[in-house]
Amino acid sequence: MDRKEIQKERNEQYKERHVLAVGRLRGIVSEETVSVPYVNYFQDVALFLLEVENVRRKVSSGEWERYSLEEMHSLNEILYSDIIGERYEKSYANPTFAAEKLGLDMGRLLCLLYAEMRSGIPYGFEDRMDYLTILYELFIEVYNCFERAEEECVKTAAGSREGSREDKKGGVPQVKEIRDIIYWYASDYCDVFLADRIMEQIDPDCSFAVDIIEHADLENDRYLYRFGEYITENELGTARHLRTLPEETIRKMADVYTEGYRIGFINTGKDLSKKSVVNIRYTLGFEKVVRIAIDNFREMGLKPVIYRAASGVVTKREHHKIGFCGAVANWQYEYDHRQDQALFMDKRYIERRLEVMRTVYEQHRELAAQFAGPAVMETFGEKPFSPKAVSEAPSYTDEQRELALQYDSRSGQLTNEYIKGEERSFTIVAYPIPEIGEKYPKIFDEVIKINTLDAKVYEKVQQTMIDALDQGEYVHVTGRGGNRTDICIHLHALKDPAKETKFENCVADVNIPVGEVFTSPVLEGTNGVLHVSRVYLNGLEYNDLELTFKDGMITDYRCGNFQDEEQGRRYIYDNVLKNHETLPLGEFAIGTNTTAYVAAKKYGIENKMPILIAEKTGPHFAVGDTCYSWSEEIRVYNPCGKEIVAKDNSISLRRKEDVSKAYFNCHTDITVPYEELEEISVVTNGGKHIILIKDGKFVLPGTELLNEPLRELEQ
Repeated sequence: MDRKEIQKERNEQYKERHVLAVGRLRGIVSEETVSVPYVNYFQDVALFLLEVENVRRKVSSGEWERYSLEEMHSLNEILYSDIIGERYEKSYANPTFAAEKLGLDMGRLLCLLYAEMRSGIPYGFEDRMDYLTILYELFIEVYNCFERAEEECVKTAAGSREGSREDKKGGVPQVKEIRDIIYWYASDYCDVFLADRIMEQIDPDCSFAVDIIEHADLENDRYLYRFGEYITENELGTARHLRTLPEETIRKMADVYTEGYRIGFINTGKDLSKKSVVNIRYTLGFEKVVRIAIDNFREMGLKPVIYRAASGVVTKREHHKIGFCGAVANWQYEYDHRQDQALFMDKRYIERRLEVMRTVYEQHRELAAQFAGPAVMETFGEKPFSPKAVSEAPSYTDEQRELALQYDSRSGQLTNEYIKGEERSFTIVAYPIPEIGEKYPKIFDEVIKINTLDAKVYEKVQQTMIDALDQGEYVHVTGRGGNRTDICIHLHALKDPAKETKFENCVADVNIPVGEVFTSPVLEGTNGVLHVSRVYLNGLEYNDLELTFKDGMITDYRCGNFQDEEQGRRYIYDNVLKNHETLPLGEFAIGTNTTAYVAAKKYGIENKMPILIAEKTGPHFAVGDTCYSWSEEIRVYNPCGKEIVAKDNSISLRRKEDVSKAYFNCHTDITVPYEELEEISVVTNGGKHIILIKDGKFVLPGTELLNEPLRELEQ
């Protein structure tokens, strides 16, 4: 039985429960049987759920397909209106507002509950009667708990004759009762939501998005609303712009993307013929490119899986969007709810999640082994987001942070057991969206040019740089002007320089565009300060970011995002260190794509460039795991034939004794732009300094070609 038949059967099994739940929601809308402060909350959320149910029925009956474009747009706005712009300030989805109206502890729980109900929007468009029934029943169970508490309060008041209901606060259940309901919902339905999530990631039969991409009329904007994501001028503008491009250009974009994926397997010595599934991740609007990419991958023997970025508390990873998605309606909303699991997470829950993971992977071991890895198409150009610190938002306790780290480590090991790191690869490419500015079409054309630069030219220039780097004991990087960077990166020693190299000559395969040279530093002896005035990492903006390293490990950190320095430290701890007390310097690289750098300066989009392109526009330093994590034993060679030997550090080597101590399951690149550089020099054992970059220009003989785009800025 295929996935669609299974889904029909599940919907049928839930049908009776679903009808009862919807009927109860209709009653809640007009009832006032809970205590006064909570009446509006339950009525508002019930109305929202009925709107979601309305969508599901229209999709199920086929009525949705008869909607006009204007009607589709109107419904899309209605579903997301509660969290957009100023409306969010007065929304029960906002922890601050919920705490103000409903009390801090209860407000946090009911705010989480509302956010979980909002995760039902895509379920309506997928006609997931089973998922929606589960959500409706959770909401009704919490409502019934409040209703019982109010009944008890009324009975008590009547018996004691101390006054009428109107002059009482009313009955409210214990916070623990509501927390327990949410806990058991998350725990009990792990084997539904989490199990299905794993299957969506590895099973091509989960084809909701693929079906739309392959069969919809991509010349008409209506198809975008069928995904059930928030649609803005970015998604519409992207789709419209692609329609203006020649078919040859669209095909070139798709070919660069899929060829990068294929070549990545070749360059890392991995056998793609053993695989049959590729995961395509992208942002809505690029369907014309993705449709051709699907055909290209099928010619390689790969079937696509295109799963949605998770929205439910059981499956999402903080505020990160991993999978296909539309626009983010409100980044502050996503950030406020990133640690909602803090309201109920404990060791038992973590063990339950791991148990479900292992069971699903074990039951589908052969299918998991066919997974080749992700092919990612990122977007950039949105206004950089710097979040507000919200004290009412849930946050992990120290004990929960440790549990979250344990889960990341053990789940990573589990995944690697069934989808082996040494057998999988990836590719990433990025394109701008209309929000980048009025010169969007020109910027888009410029990025196509950047993504298709001649790799052979860069390969030769970068080899010249590597020849110099291979002579070094360490690399010294210093900033200029207000940049306080002053750091020495210790390099691996070579046993046979004629056959071995320290740096990888990276052109355009897994990381598009060209070019960079990178290594895994020796931690011991890597010391100093890394500073950048402004950088955009994983969707978040950092100002005046500074990290201090001692023997390759972060010992101190700060940023200027908040007036309170401690809030800045917490911001970095949560989002760069990923709740680890420290992280190693997993990668040091020198970006060589001066064409990309000049384009960013020319159009004033430096702060909007994704790290994928930005890392090619200066030296970058990645904190966390090395680029070779989970595949260190695979022998990798540069085009010149030399073997890359700098793949490990003293942390990753721990895998030989205890794999749980070897990986951090994160890797964040931080780039120092050329204009903030005073010098990058290679220092040999004999004390000789070989200067690679001086005052933002390449000065090593044989690399001067990289300065040609920079002259455009001077002129």
